Amino acid sequence: MPLNIPVTLPAVDVLREENIFVMDSERASSQEIRPLKILILNLMPIKITTETDLIRLLSNSPLQIEIDFLHMESHTSKNTPIEHLMTFYKSFDEIRKSNYDGMIITGAPVELMEFKEVNYWTELTTIFDWAQNHVTSTFFICWAAQAGLYYHYGIPKYRLDAKMFGVFEHYNHNPQNPIFRGFDDVFYVPHSRHTEVRAEDILKNPELTLLSESPESGVYMVMARNGREFYITGHSEYSPLTLDIEYKRDLAKGLPINMPQNYYRDNHPDNEPVVRWRSHANLLFTNWLNYFVYQETPYDLEKIH
Repeated sequence: MPLNIPVTLPAVDVLREENIFVMDSERASSQEIRPLKILILNLMPIKITTETDLIRLLSNSPLQIEIDFLHMESHTSKNTPIEHLMTFYKSFDEIRKSNYDGMIITGAPVELMEFKEVNYWTELTTIFDWAQNHVTSTFFICWAAQAGLYYHYGIPKYRLDAKMFGVFEHYNHNPQNPIFRGFDDVFYVPHSRHTEVRAEDILKNPELTLLSESPESGVYMVMARNGREFYITGHSEYSPLTLDIEYKRDLAKGLPINMPQNYYRDNHPDNEPVVRWRSHANLLFTNWLNYFVYQETPYDLEKIH
């Protein structure tokens, strides 16, 4: 999908080297169409990496997208240069009167904390409430999915005995749902988390639809409000080396970490990863944009409610 993003954003050069089509704001301004407006609330500490991962999946489609990045005012990022945030990110006060066709909320490395102990919880839940009336469809990833399910529907999270870490088989419970258009019967998703939500809690709530699970990694995808909210517990957006970087980082720190499952060729960490999730990651984001954003959003953004 051609992306209307600042030409100086670091992700632009990285993705062009990968032959991924990215349209910068200079070229986009010459096209007389209304782009989809997507807001990305980036809660990850190394924001540039997450930007690149998400833009990679939002790109290379005939539709044009205009992206705004949002950061938390109540939290100071220690791993991203302040100059980067000041140049490319907006605060909630700057966008609160705006409407968006879609919104993505990333995971965050705070999952072992109680939700209300997170220092930006109040600001985050204000954004959750705002999104219900200002965004056509919101896509929650990993910890954000747990946080959204807890805040909106009272779904608890549970601490795992060991980190859910690797690439796992998944099945869908509703193949006719457009979010699965083009999916195989079995598809793969990376996971990297210390906590989980459970199917029995999801199934008790009539406002929630459990769309996909894994025999090993559990609940994967939950839908609410007829597709205006998607809760995704895995990391389809991960690049090939993300799990490898996390694994070797934790080993170097002396942290307890098992080798990511079903990831390295022949299950040996000296070998390269086997990428099993790329095609379905692209389908997931493309289907969300097409069926739950583009085909559902009003042409006049002021009519979103």
